[in-house]
Amino acid sequence: MTSRTTALDRLLTLAGRLTEVMERGMAERGLNRAQATLLMVLHHGGPTVQRGLSQALGVTPRHVTGLVDTLEAEGWVERRPHPTDRRASMVTLTTKGEAAVTTMNEERRNWAEQLFAKVPESELHTFIAILDTLDSCVAPKGEQPHCAS
Repeated sequence: MTSRTTALDRLLTLAGRLTEVMERGMAERGLNRAQATLLMVLHHGGPTVQRGLSQALGVTPRHVTGLVDTLEAEGWVERRPHPTDRRASMVTLTTKGEAAVTTMNEERRNWAEQLFAKVPESELHTFIAILDTLDSCVAPKGEQPHCAS
């Protein structure tokens, strides 16, 4: 086995473990990944029409409608009239949704501090640069990596 194969195997193992931890945290709040992502999009971008959410999430408008319906029923978001288009509505975070996102962001910061506590700052910068390089090699939609040697 080459060191590149070993690196990939370890990266995939770590990614899986990190995903499990994140999903467990979301589930404790009664959220799945798509719902939590939608809340984060609203937090960072502000009130948005559903078409904008569809584009931001890379899913169909119908899927967004289901997500918003569920989140609205549970009090995470609400629909408000669009200020200039009476046919559209704006999706916005409720107080409950904003509080959840604030808590999730704080937990993420704390988790990052704990996870990288033993990594020297210089090595962390190198790690980030490596991740950026790897990210630029992976095509969207699960296609094969496209970096040349």
